[in-house]
Amino acid sequence: MSTLEVWFDGDCPLCRREIALLRRLDRQGAIVFTDVATGEGHCPIDRAELLNRFHAREDGRLVSGAEAFAAMWRAIPLLAPLGRLARNRYVLAVLERLYLAFLRVRPGLQRALGRLG
Repeated sequence: MSTLEVWFDGDCPLCRREIALLRRLDRQGAIVFTDVATGEGHCPIDRAELLNRFHAREDGRLVSGAEAFAAMWRAIPLLAPLGRLARNRYVLAVLERLYLAFLRVRPGLQRALGRLG
């Protein structure tokens, strides 16, 4: 099994919760999580771009958005069927539209979670 690297915004309360869940599900240690907000680790592209959109490197290929989530799902046995389903270009297109819609509401969700602690 190859290692998957994902970059996330550790300053985002929503992202921190999601990554914490995924770390618990990743029992095989197949994913390397890099917090872009800390400035540590290697950033393959502009840091601002990494903070604005979810990115992952799967099999040496940099992917983003829904495709990056699908790559992460494939690395976690429990979620792997969803990740394999997303290899279908029509499924991936629907997931990407949902991801773009999520990006529009993300700032509000971040503020709400930030107030909760």
